[in-house]
Amino acid sequence: MSRLIALTLLALAPTLFAGPTNAILFVTQVTIPGDFTSVGSVFGNHRATPDSCGRGGDLYIRYPDGAVKNLTRAAGFGRYGAQHTNGIAVRQPAVHWSGKKAVFSMVVGAPKYQYDYNSVSYWQLYEITNFTDAAAVPVITKVPNQPPNYNNISPIYGTDDRIIFTSDRPRNGQRHLYPQLDEYEEAPTVTGLWSLDPASGDLFLLNHAPSGAFSPLLDRAGRVIFTRWDHLQRDQQADSDFASGSPVYGAFNWSDESINSVTTTNNTEVFPEPRSGRNDLLAGTGLNGHVFNHFFPWQINEDGTEEETVNHVGRHELGGSYRSTSFNNDPNLSELYYFGNKYNTNVIDNFLHAAEDPNAPGLFYGIDAPEFGTHAAGQIVSLTGGTNVNADFMRLTYLTPRSTHSYAASLATVPPDHTGLYRNPLRTTDGYLIAAHTAHPLYESGGGSTAFPFTSYDFRLKFLQLSNGFYAPGTALTPGLTNRAAYWNPDTLVTHTNLLWEFDPVEVVARPRPARLQSHVAAPELAAFAAANVDLASFQKYLRTHELALIVSRDVTTRDKGDKQQPFNLRIAVTNHQTQGATGKVYDVAWLQVFQADQLRGLNHGTPGNPGNGRRVIAQHLHDPAVDNPTPPGAPLASVPLGPDGSMAALVPARRALSWQLTDTNNAGVVRERYWLTFQPGEIRTCASCHGVNTADQANHAAPTNTPLALVSLLNYWKTNAATRPALVANQGAKYFQISFTRRPAEPGVTYHVQASTNAVNWTDLASYAGTNIALTPQAVEVSRLGAPNEVVTVRDAFAAGSQTARFLRVHVTRP
Repeated sequence: MSRLIALTLLALAPTLFAGPTNAILFVTQVTIPGDFTSVGSVFGNHRATPDSCGRGGDLYIRYPDGAVKNLTRAAGFGRYGAQHTNGIAVRQPAVHWSGKKAVFSMVVGAPKYQYDYNSVSYWQLYEITNFTDAAAVPVITKVPNQPPNYNNISPIYGTDDRIIFTSDRPRNGQRHLYPQLDEYEEAPTVTGLWSLDPASGDLFLLNHAPSGAFSPLLDRAGRVIFTRWDHLQRDQQADSDFASGSPVYGAFNWSDESINSVTTTNNTEVFPEPRSGRNDLLAGTGLNGHVFNHFFPWQINEDGTEEETVNHVGRHELGGSYRSTSFNNDPNLSELYYFGNKYNTNVIDNFLHAAEDPNAPGLFYGIDAPEFGTHAAGQIVSLTGGTNVNADFMRLTYLTPRSTHSYAASLATVPPDHTGLYRNPLRTTDGYLIAAHTAHPLYESGGGSTAFPFTSYDFRLKFLQLSNGFYAPGTALTPGLTNRAAYWNPDTLVTHTNLLWEFDPVEVVARPRPARLQSHVAAPELAAFAAANVDLASFQKYLRTHELALIVSRDVTTRDKGDKQQPFNLRIAVTNHQTQGATGKVYDVAWLQVFQADQLRGLNHGTPGNPGNGRRVIAQHLHDPAVDNPTPPGAPLASVPLGPDGSMAALVPARRALSWQLTDTNNAGVVRERYWLTFQPGEIRTCASCHGVNTADQANHAAPTNTPLALVSLLNYWKTNAATRPALVANQGAKYFQISFTRRPAEPGVTYHVQASTNAVNWTDLASYAGTNIALTPQAVEVSRLGAPNEVVTVRDAFAAGSQTARFLRVHVTRP
């Protein structure tokens, strides 16, 4: 009998505990003691290098009778022992709606020999079929048309069978920006959520996440739920260099994001406020200094619209660290020290590994774990986050003792109720709660040697059982799985003799497809379009053509009553419009200033002529050439004026992370956004207040419903400066149609086609404008081209009006 057959029979041997009625897919992973940007880490876990993700794990299934089968081996992938050349690792399976196939990530490849630095492998997406029958031979195929040479992980199926996943592909696909570096340690990170149609290859970015997005799922309501790392603060590596007086990191800015950009000696930052510790920048400002670090649950539609925290929940509902006020000279502001007097009386620091209860839509399980030292393992919690639950009434429940949310300092300090650490929770349709569990309660310290690594973290998938009001580990799903895997890292031959880790359980069961969610424009904003006499469909077509979105707020002076960390007594400058939540200082605000996330920050580690790979995002004043907002004389850089009713409206670039702040008449920041947000081409996003109101604002008023005057003003400006305008003009006794439009020569890849038709169905080009390439046919006359950097172009039709039965002109804009 061959070794492979013997191992397969051993794997198929039944265990003593049958468990749920449906099969469970899961993966095994070679143990990695290091917990910084390795496969089990909280962040940076997407790297496929052998030091971050060892080779020798597999995709497994546990059938209802308890039998366990190695699916990747049965399908011809993976091997026992030496992993050279074609060794694999597997992660994060997701089952299709039919229950008959699954998508997962797999890395195939390993160094062939010692010091083989040319063997570069990436996590890629694969599908498996024919696996539900224990006697069948499973089939694994690579998902076509996915981004090659990038790490594509955590895939799920959309309602239309597109695949939604995370990837480290640069936001705009430009390889010279690879990899994106996070805002904390400037370590490589994924760039956000992506959506792929495998059949056509259509690929687009759902959200641009400067520090990464993790573990998406599609809930019963049709929302993509995921964990996002929010760390919008200034560069701590640059601050470290300043504090030490030595360029240990050598933080610098590139001149721009283009492939021809050059290094500079500039590392100035403009947003948000300085970090605590930069007393030189904080002196005399009244600012406390800003630090921010959260892994919270987010939601987004499948088309990338309406990105926000789940139900707009925030720190003042769920707790969290980094709680200081923005200003230290206003007694009205209060630090976020929890809590007790609210509906939710429990707190978390982070929410990782989200999973939805199959029998309770909107009930999510997650892990509250520290960002280092436990391989993203900690306490199991649940969160009520259904679409019918207001954020003020979302509740956290501790399913394992609070002591399990972190590691103990030493064996002598392990709390008596600490039952170990948990990750990857799964509730099955028949009520079982399963999670990966380790009994080790301490910080990951590793052990052994590079050649023979050892860790005390022995993650095994276990059925959890209620005991004294909390869940505790019970029977293991498997008898324990092994592989004496050996691979080059590539300097050292690494050999594993430990039991493999067991991660990422998912139930093999058919599920109904949720209804696909679509964003809608609300009644107050529709009223603004009517007041400005602007057709909504035409406006959104313009936005899509120019890869723009519209953001609107009805009254920025209103804030949720629970948010007291930033100023909340706000008044529109030079007006009487204000919302006051307490006696004391009232802050005048006049502008919304917008910032875009540019990948400019690099590190040279003290060697200026040798910049390292990758770039970190830093905030820059909005400068996208496609944006054309009204800018009155004296307007601060990258700002739009606030309306007299407190409203705001601005055009912004799509598929790039953005943030903003309210500023006073002296352009000083008053209230700052704490998150990066992404918008889609054609999206119209309304946040009724400066900080969304859950049940009441700081003055105990309901969320505003006014028609935003700032939007009416912007639309009137757009009609004059951006929309095309055909007109009938006289020339030498005859009348001719001519059309005017605004174009942006600096906008890359955009071509403006002036077209004519006799039936409004078939169109032909009279002229085309693409950057400096301008082409006029004999049927067109360019009347004028004025302005810089944006140009107002007027083109006249050479056919006289009346010479044909009908004549139509239009400007058609194309973008590759």
